[in-house]
Amino acid sequence: MIKLDYNFMMDTAVGKHGLKAKEFAKDEKRITTAFEMVNRNRGKGWQEWTELPLVSVSELNGIYNEMQFVRENAESFVVLGIGGSALGPLSIFNALLHFRHNDLPKKKRNAPKYFVEDNIDPERMKALLDVVDLRTTYFNVITKSGETSETLAQFLILYKLLKQELGPNEAKKHIIVTTTIGKGTLYKIAQKEGFLTFPIGEGVGGRFSVFSSVGLVPCAAMGIDVVELINGAKAMTDRSLQPNINTNPALMSAYLQVKAFEDGKNISVMMPYADSLKFMADFYGQLWGESLAKLVDLDGKATVVGQTPAKALGVTDQHSQIQLYTEGPFDKVITFIEVEKFRDSVIMPHDDGVDACCFLKGKTLNQLLSYEMQATRFALYKAGRPNFTITLDKVNAFSVGELLAYFMYQTAFAGALLNIDTYNQPGVEEGKKATFAYLGRKGYEDKLAEMQAVKTSKEFMM
Repeated sequence: MIKLDYNFMMDTAVGKHGLKAKEFAKDEKRITTAFEMVNRNRGKGWQEWTELPLVSVSELNGIYNEMQFVRENAESFVVLGIGGSALGPLSIFNALLHFRHNDLPKKKRNAPKYFVEDNIDPERMKALLDVVDLRTTYFNVITKSGETSETLAQFLILYKLLKQELGPNEAKKHIIVTTTIGKGTLYKIAQKEGFLTFPIGEGVGGRFSVFSSVGLVPCAAMGIDVVELINGAKAMTDRSLQPNINTNPALMSAYLQVKAFEDGKNISVMMPYADSLKFMADFYGQLWGESLAKLVDLDGKATVVGQTPAKALGVTDQHSQIQLYTEGPFDKVITFIEVEKFRDSVIMPHDDGVDACCFLKGKTLNQLLSYEMQATRFALYKAGRPNFTITLDKVNAFSVGELLAYFMYQTAFAGALLNIDTYNQPGVEEGKKATFAYLGRKGYEDKLAEMQAVKTSKEFMM
C-alpha cells in the first residue's frame, strides 16, 4: 500500500513555511465538506471515473482476450492520442515494461514494440514511418470527443497509408478505435469502416480516463496485467472513501497542497526517484494543471486558483533544479516518489585496481539512489522548504494502479477544497475552437472573424 510522509510539510520541521497542526481542527468543516462533495457525486456527471475500478474481472479478461490478436500478430503497437488519451497509457508502459523494451529482440519482449504518438510534428510522423512496418503494426486511435484535430490528422495519414500497403479490407483490421459511443466524427468513421471500437463513458473526462478502455485496451495489447492494475485502483478507492483525513492519503495531500497554495506556494513539483515512474509526473501535471486552474468558483464568483505543476526526475534533476528549490523563491511544494524495493539490484564492485571511490565500493545503486533522495529531502528541510514523500513498496501493476488512482482522488479533493469545477476546461476549449476556425471548419466562421479582428503592431515585432 502507498505510504504518505508529510512530516516536512509541518511547521515543526520547516518553520514558518509549514502548516501548523491546529489548522486541521480549524478547517475540519472545510475538509469534511470537500470529502462529502466528492463522494456524494461518485458515479454522477463527470465523476463517472470513480466507478471505473468497479469493473468485473470477467470484463477485464474479456478486454485482454480481445487484444490477443494484437499480442500475437503485431510487431509494433501505436497509440494515437493526446493529453489523457496518451499520458495514461504512456505512464503505465514506462512503469511496467522493460526499460529498453523496444530495443529487446522479439523473443525477449513477448509483446509488440510500442509507440505513443502524442504530437503532430511532421518530422515525428516521418520518423515513426521509418521504424515501423505497416503490415505488422496496429494503431489504437483514442479521443474522447471523437473530434480531436491532432488525433484525427494522425489517423487520416496512417489509414490512407495502410490501405495503400494492405488494401482496404486488411487495413481495417489494423485500426482499433476508443471513443464515446454514438457521437463524434471518429465514431461515425469507425461505424462506416467497421473498426473494432471500445467505449469511453459519457461522464469520463480524458484526464480521468486511464481505467477505462483508454488505458485498459493498450495495456491488454501489451500484455500488462489489467486485473492487478484495477485491483490497485480499487485499493486506493477504498482508502479514499475513508472520511478521516488521517486514514485518507489523497484527502490529506490535497489539503496540504491547497493550504500551501493559499500560503503562496503556487508551484507543485513532482519528483519521482525511479526512471520507471518518470512519466507519472506528466500524468500528474495534466491532472493538476487542467483541473484546478479556474477563474470562476462553483458559486459563480471570480477567483484565480491553481498550482503550476512542474516535473523533475531524481537524481537527474538534482543537478539542474535543486539549487532553485533550496535557495530560490518560497513558492514551491516538492513531492517525492520513492520506491523501496527495485526489481533489480546492481552492486558497485571492489576493484583493487582503482585506488579511489572507496565510499562507493560494495554498495548498490539502489542504496545510492535512496541516499540521494534522503539527502535532497534533508537539504530542503534544512532550507525550510515544504515537501512530502509518497512511497511505493515496489513498482508493479497493483502499485501503479494505486498511484494513478491516488493522483485522481487527490485532484478531486483539491478541487472540492477550492470550491471550483474540477472537470471543465474552458481555457483548453477556447484554443480548440480557434484551431477549428483557422482550419476552416464549418460553424466556426464567427471565431475566425474574431481572431482576424485582432490588431498587432510592427512596432512590437523584431
